[in-house]
Amino acid sequence: MPQSLPYVDTRVRVRYAETDQMGVVYHANYFIWMEVGRVEYYRARGTRYRDLEKEGILLAVVEANCRYVAPALYDDEILIRTRIEEGNARKVRFAYELSSASDGRRLAEGYTVHVFLGPDRKPRKLPEPYHELFGVNAENLTK
Repeated sequence: MPQSLPYVDTRVRVRYAETDQMGVVYHANYFIWMEVGRVEYYRARGTRYRDLEKEGILLAVVEANCRYVAPALYDDEILIRTRIEEGNARKVRFAYELSSASDGRRLAEGYTVHVFLGPDRKPRKLPEPYHELFGVNAENLTK
């Protein structure tokens, strides 16, 4: 298996609207934070997701997983660590670690798998100029 790419760190602060009556973050918001991490991952690597879309490259989520470890609370600052765990010419798997920025306490971990689509929303191979961004190399090009 090819070595995964390094993490990109992003921080968000828990808003009141993201919590329940007890001030605990509602579980679905972790997937939103994963998306924030992905968008910032692209930006940190020199590409904006908007630019990928302009090039006709769409990413469809085909699998999402989140393991909740400890609750995040209103006004906590959350550290989202995002990396590409595996990429080939057809799909990419992102891994996430979410923790408390103040004390490092692990809150959740998860992953999402995305397939590459063209503007017609049909599966397509990732164009070569984007292989490095998504961790595609000769070893996993044909998968």
